[in-house]
Amino acid sequence: MLKDEELANISGGALSWGVYAAAIAAAVSFVVGFFDGLARPFKCR
Repeated sequence: MLKDEELANISGGALSWGVYAAAIAAAVSFVVGFFDGLARPFKCR
């Protein structure tokens, strides 16, 4: 078992800023593509 002092010092599972930036960029790209598809729909060939 871990002691209280050891439990307070654990810092695991943190995500880096790069992961957050990639997720935000993907979300922005998806939203822009979604509204572009609504505004200018293309037929499948």
